Amino acid sequence: MASPQNARSFCSGVIANPLRGFPLLGGTALLSLAAILAGQELLRAQLKQLTPKISQTELWRVYRWSIDPQQRREAALLLAAKSKDSPLRRQRLLAGQGWGSSPLAAVALKLQAQNSKRLGEKSKANQLWESLLKRFPNAAATADAYYYLGRQQPELRKQLLKLQPAHPAALESAIELDASSNQHQGAIHLSRWGIHRPGTAELLRSACNAPFKDGPSAKERQDLAIGLAKLGDSKAALSCLEEQPAKPAAALAIGQALLRGDKEQKLQAESLLLQLAQENPEAKESIEAANLLSEPLHPNAALLEALPPSLAERSPSVASARVRLQDGEKAESVLQRWPDNPASWQLQWDLAREALLKGQWREAKSVLKSIPTKKLPEPLAARQQFWIGFTAAKQGRNQEAKQIWEKLLKSHPSGYYTWRAQARLGQADLPELSGEQLSISNSKPELGEWTPIESGDELVDTLWRLGLTTDAWETWLNLRSETDRTSDTPNNRVVEGRLKMAVGDYWTGLSQLWRASLRLVGEDCQTRQFLHRSQHPYRFWPAIAKASRSNDIRPELLLAIAKQESRFSPGVKSPAGAVGLMQLMPETAAELSDGSLNKEELLNPQTNSKLGALYLTSLLKQWQGNPWLTVASYNAGPGAVTKWLTAELKEDPELWVERIPYPETRIYTKKVLGNLWSYLRIRSEELCKTRLKR
Repeated sequence: MASPQNARSFCSGVIANPLRGFPLLGGTALLSLAAILAGQELLRAQLKQLTPKISQTELWRVYRWSIDPQQRREAALLLAAKSKDSPLRRQRLLAGQGWGSSPLAAVALKLQAQNSKRLGEKSKANQLWESLLKRFPNAAATADAYYYLGRQQPELRKQLLKLQPAHPAALESAIELDASSNQHQGAIHLSRWGIHRPGTAELLRSACNAPFKDGPSAKERQDLAIGLAKLGDSKAALSCLEEQPAKPAAALAIGQALLRGDKEQKLQAESLLLQLAQENPEAKESIEAANLLSEPLHPNAALLEALPPSLAERSPSVASARVRLQDGEKAESVLQRWPDNPASWQLQWDLAREALLKGQWREAKSVLKSIPTKKLPEPLAARQQFWIGFTAAKQGRNQEAKQIWEKLLKSHPSGYYTWRAQARLGQADLPELSGEQLSISNSKPELGEWTPIESGDELVDTLWRLGLTTDAWETWLNLRSETDRTSDTPNNRVVEGRLKMAVGDYWTGLSQLWRASLRLVGEDCQTRQFLHRSQHPYRFWPAIAKASRSNDIRPELLLAIAKQESRFSPGVKSPAGAVGLMQLMPETAAELSDGSLNKEELLNPQTNSKLGALYLTSLLKQWQGNPWLTVASYNAGPGAVTKWLTAELKEDPELWVERIPYPETRIYTKKVLGNLWSYLRIRSEELCKTRLKR
């Protein structure tokens, strides 16, 4: 009788060989493993991280064919971010992307609601807002739902003020709340979370003018006074307190504002800050008050002596001020005790500059080397190294100077001091800045502008990566209000500066980046280079390039001036009355345009840059192309600069600049010329071929 196995084989019509099963099984397993590995490799290729660098074609491919729904949603959001001018396309892209519990679902719902509102689909927008509010009540994206639905349900806006106090929707709610109420709660909210919101100053003054009985409480008046002081209105801030004593935070804010006033206000500030320090020696505000009293190059000795000993002893600013009063005595002990403190960095430069102007090369070098280079932020380290090389050259040690300057060029981004080092080495100087024969490249350089934000928060980083910069900024604001609102670390300044610029606030953004560069110590070469490039944007490039071509002047000079004058913010008006991108005085602009121009036209970047280029061309012609005199004249006026002409300008222009009697013009000239060199070099600069360590 046949065995069951043979019977099965016979019935199947195949003569079985049990020895063949093992290779077949093994081969099948190997093929399956190969298929799995190939599938994993394909999946990895499919799931690569999406960024604005990816081409439109590739994005559409991922959006349609990716096997991962999360990646398809990311592709849809990134495509929607690139389709702001096409609401119908955005509607198709965003449809159905609000699924799941991911924070991106909340963002997708918000974008759908905004887009429906833009298309006039009010009912659909409200349905989306309601869905967003129900599903994601605590998400940053939901702030807009609270705001829009709060028109019919005022309680929702009160919740918004509590949940997301710094969100733009909350600040707008605060303004509208104050307009419809006599309680001044909106003004109080703005004083704490949004003093720079347009219209805030008027609301704060109105709240302060309310009778004490019906108006803000004593504590609320302290907050209102702080807000007004930070806006520069020290008089209104003091009045708002209604003769009650200023608490430490209010006293500090008012004192800072008064210091920017006239002589009488400065005396009032000194009295207020000293009182703050004496009455609250352990308060953190008192340390800052002591710093402010110690800040002048020639501080008031009586004020320093009146500070509480316990406060003065732990303040590097007070110690540095006392060194200045003693003509440099005991400087070494202060610099060694606090080598990581900005007060010591400033003291080091003040003493070194004084020695340099006196031609005391050995003393200058000794002071410059008193703080190790690795303890200084990059811009200050570059300054230190240039002047150490300069003192070596002045003492006849030319080879030593050459080595120092060459090292400077290899380890620091292009700027004022790398320009001067290169000029001293005889390797390069500025090209001609104007003239009909100029060879000017008016093309905007491709700098690989997109890079990760690295905020420390996954959602902020993702939104930035998907081109949703406004949502990234609003999420960041929400995080800052939830944690430590006063956390002002250099890294946070970098993140906040980049986010600010991404949403169009170059005035604040560039300031944040510059302040961060003056506090970041020990960062690697790539970080230094990236921070440097971030501070040299090409905003309003079409207008600047056109003005450059029309006036035969280098666009890099116009960029350098615009960056320093207005930080590329065309709506800025200076206290002196200068207006617009290039900060032109209306009288000067009127002369350049034959009187046919009004102030509003000066706010137009194209008009302003054209007139600024015309004025710069005239200054270059007046000074025969000399960049030092041209830039200084743009700030101080040709008449003042004429009085500063000396032979030193040709022999040692770096020292000539340091002798400019107007501190503002002295700093301005160095910054603009540093900007100019940076813009000239940024196309070809390759600083970080290897990771350099200071």
